[in-house]
Amino acid sequence: MSLALACSGLRVTLGDREVLHGVDLQLPAGRWTALAGPNGAGKTTLLKALANLLPAHGNVQVLGRPAATWTARERARAITWLGQGESGAEDLLVEDVVMLGRLPHQDWLGLPGSADREAVHAAMQETQCAAWRGRALGSLSGGERQRVLLARALAVQAPLLLMDEPLSHLDPPHQADWLAIVRRHVARGGTAVSVLHEISVALQADDLVLLDAGRVAHHGATADPATHRAVEKVFADRVQVHAVAGRWVALPREEPAR
Repeated sequence: MSLALACSGLRVTLGDREVLHGVDLQLPAGRWTALAGPNGAGKTTLLKALANLLPAHGNVQVLGRPAATWTARERARAITWLGQGESGAEDLLVEDVVMLGRLPHQDWLGLPGSADREAVHAAMQETQCAAWRGRALGSLSGGERQRVLLARALAVQAPLLLMDEPLSHLDPPHQADWLAIVRRHVARGGTAVSVLHEISVALQADDLVLLDAGRVAHHGATADPATHRAVEKVFADRVQVHAVAGRWVALPREEPAR
């Protein structure tokens, strides 16, 4: 099994607080892994550390190579990042925002080529934002903006797609579209890793990593009953996993009246 991302003894301190406490993790290539857990568990911190967006102690490997050996340009071509609440140049046109995803493939001060334009067109078609190509980013709704930023990430055409809360502002139909996009990326041989608060969506991934208080509480296939029990445990039995219409969903459980 080839690994997309791996870490050992990973520790991250933010301010005066250690957020990750010696995390060991191996994420296989060619699969979609969801990261979930209670608020403050360290999900976003872990994803950023794996993407080299935060200083960390420990060992991180990207596609079998130590992260420290990658140049910034190599990393930008291998890993694409979609963060939560990302801001952008509000006056930039949508097509120009998506074209920013092609910068790792262009020469310094070079103009976009045919491959860049084709990648941007394909990404905008896939995220259904091509109709807004001539609109300013600042004129879009939250959901529309999120689809544009996803198109920018897809335009990179990187094998590793890392996303932090990618469903924010997306309505249910576009959440379903996002699921299809992630599955197509994996079907093409790519790897996806996403932080999700929507546990029922996280259970649609191939694998689930559950974090709790800066440590890995469970890592397993989403179809595994042990994973379902771990989901319920990490959320203090306030959710229960059920099979609904051929999928696993986590439904909230009311706290018993006292």
